Amino acid sequence: MERFTISLDDNLAAEFDRLIRERGYQNRSEAVRDMLRDRLEALRVEEAQTAFCVANLSYVYNHHERDLAERLTEIQHQHHDLVVASTHVHLDHENCLETLILRGKTLAVRNFSDAVSAQCGVRHGLLNLVPVDMENLHTHVHSHPKT
Repeated sequence: MERFTISLDDNLAAEFDRLIRERGYQNRSEAVRDMLRDRLEALRVEEAQTAFCVANLSYVYNHHERDLAERLTEIQHQHHDLVVASTHVHLDHENCLETLILRGKTLAVRNFSDAVSAQCGVRHGLLNLVPVDMENLHTHVHSHPKT
């Protein structure tokens, strides 16, 4: 294991120690390791260095918007290979929240998310993407039922 030393001003050190207590870390080293891992993963995702991911796409939309619900459903059907599950929640008389669990190639997931979020009437879209190593995941062949 490699060691390194960093210097922090008193205010930053106090804020960091507060964060450590709030998050339940045993020490500063554990917190720094997690922060480094998180940032390095984020960079890999930003730079498209990760080929596959799992993701959560959440968005709010006005269900009175003309044909929007149908368009959103159609987009999901067109990308059934990416959409693992969906949840629909009625927030009030006009607004709905949908959350989609996605899995697939990172670029395809990002493009799908962009296509959904760009629909007129969709607001507050947020994609949470988690890189995965598909080589170490069990994959299986699946069929598409005919109806």
